[in-house]
Amino acid sequence: MPVLWQVQVSHYVEKVRWALDYKRVPHIRRSLLPGLHAVKAKRLTGDTSTAPVLTINGGSTGDSSRIIALIEEGWPQPPLYPEDPARRRRALELEEFFDEELGPHIRRAFYQELLSHPELVVPLFTQGRPRGARALLRAGFPILRVAMRQRFEISADAAANSRAKMVAAMDRLEREISPSGYLVGESFTVADLTAAALFYPVPRPAGFPYAMVADDDLPDSFREFVDSLARRPGGQWVEQIYRRHRGVSAELTPAQASVPRPDPAVK
Repeated sequence: MPVLWQVQVSHYVEKVRWALDYKRVPHIRRSLLPGLHAVKAKRLTGDTSTAPVLTINGGSTGDSSRIIALIEEGWPQPPLYPEDPARRRRALELEEFFDEELGPHIRRAFYQELLSHPELVVPLFTQGRPRGARALLRAGFPILRVAMRQRFEISADAAANSRAKMVAAMDRLEREISPSGYLVGESFTVADLTAAALFYPVPRPAGFPYAMVADDDLPDSFREFVDSLARRPGGQWVEQIYRRHRGVSAELTPAQASVPRPDPAVK
């Protein structure tokens, strides 16, 4: 049974959750508190200190793109990689673009606004967690805030640059949407999944499976910026892709996972 180690609101984790759910891969999710997740990820993989991490068949893999490649190999249907080699290269190029040119910047821009508001951030990380976990994160939040600002290079100047990067990524997204409504070819691929998952904080679509900051809770100037992106054709596209392809969760509780599953080879 695959185990996904996650931070609930991470857009890179959402990318992997979506792949697992899209392919209907039964899995267990283990939610980690920010900060402590780095220790667990390093212990599991030996080479990464970020979430997501997928543990399967005794091995653990980090990095969302590597994980999706592993999922695609083990569960090829429905495919996320196009069969045509040129289209596959194009889909992977777009996955890398949004991973590198959007992911870090949308994270920095949002946390620049939210880290001063623990009453908004703590619930995002602790939905469904025991009271003790919530209390631990609240107590340690001042330390976590400093660590996050250092790790993700969060400052007013850097966040302003990241806002510009978000606009550039939205421009690129809108240029890449083909008449079919998809980024590559005629069907949903890893390119669509990546762009939509990493842009989820902009339109905050109904298909996102965990808590989100309400629009009214965002600082006024930042809310105006985010809403301006959400109203654009690319923001509306993200909502449409969520509505059409996000689907229902394939997550199992530990109790469900412990029930023996029938072997399809046995008749």
